[in-house]
Amino acid sequence: MSLPSGQRVVVSELGDEPLDAIEHHAALVAMPAPDPATLGERDVLIAVASAAVGWVDLLMTSGQYQHPPKPPYTPGLEYAGTVVWKGAAAAGVALGDRVLVDGLLAGPRSLGDYQAYGGFASYGVAPVEAVHRVPEGLDFDQACSLLGSYETAYHCLVTRGRVRAGEVVLIHGASGATGLAAVHLAKRLGATVIATGRSAEKLAVVQREGADHVVPTGDGRWRDAVKALTGGRGVDVVYDGVGGEVSLESLRCVRFGARYLIVGWAATPFVAKGKGQRGAPNANQLPTNLIMMRGLDVLGCPTVISTVNDPSLRPPRLAYVLGWAAEGTLRPHVSHRFALADFKDAMLAKWRGEVTGGCVLRP
Repeated sequence: MSLPSGQRVVVSELGDEPLDAIEHHAALVAMPAPDPATLGERDVLIAVASAAVGWVDLLMTSGQYQHPPKPPYTPGLEYAGTVVWKGAAAAGVALGDRVLVDGLLAGPRSLGDYQAYGGFASYGVAPVEAVHRVPEGLDFDQACSLLGSYETAYHCLVTRGRVRAGEVVLIHGASGATGLAAVHLAKRLGATVIATGRSAEKLAVVQREGADHVVPTGDGRWRDAVKALTGGRGVDVVYDGVGGEVSLESLRCVRFGARYLIVGWAATPFVAKGKGQRGAPNANQLPTNLIMMRGLDVLGCPTVISTVNDPSLRPPRLAYVLGWAAEGTLRPHVSHRFALADFKDAMLAKWRGEVTGGCVLRP
């Protein structure tokens, strides 16, 4: 079998922060097709059709994610494409299958032998257990934008948040990939969704995607709008992937006994040191007096770390996400698509907040 050569993105060293890494330490280089003679009998070789450009991909370039890959490495936690070779023991997939790759088992966020095969490349190699057929009705762009975002939303809203039908959920950063997934999933669970964001244009998309109410955060009075929408009672659940001032204001528009889900801190990305150094000198802080007086359950929701500590969390979550996608009730929204050669533009678009939902590269 002879496959044509391709290209891949390589991050040669970690930057002080993502913009530094993207500008000075990331490059597109030639990539010979992997030689099947060097691969294992359970390996699957995939011609990458689409790779998600995620927030974690950006943080990883400066080592500000919880486990930094060792440079040089190829970014791209999640990707989808076509099977072009499979080992003799790779049961359950066939040549030509449209597949997506599980970013916890292969790629730069995985912890084993497949960490080198990121999705910003013409080819990827994954163990057969990391390879899933693309659910019917999804294109490659949607398929590579599925697991990371919707598994995060599931872990936060279902496993940690215990969201029930009829509750009111306040979702911050709702136009982001995981935020929009949380909107979709909260509606799937029967909740009323109040979605926030800085851009009226992007919030219009969020509302078309299912949010019951959208509230811009730019005027500084958004908490009054949230209280008004709940008749002064406050929300039952906060899904906070933003951090900073948004977190502080959120504590003033919740009901007594609400659940507060800490998902991330996109508004304050430099809580950790750059270049993979340990420590978080700029960590966010929450007022304990408000937490106590409102009887809040404040819940940290690190999806990957939780799964590493308790692998039993994964199978039902994965089954629900893939099942709902197959039945057509979960559909990732992708607003930006780039050629692999334009990877820097794609990463910068994600960093600047220009993307609504997903952003992908198409090798």
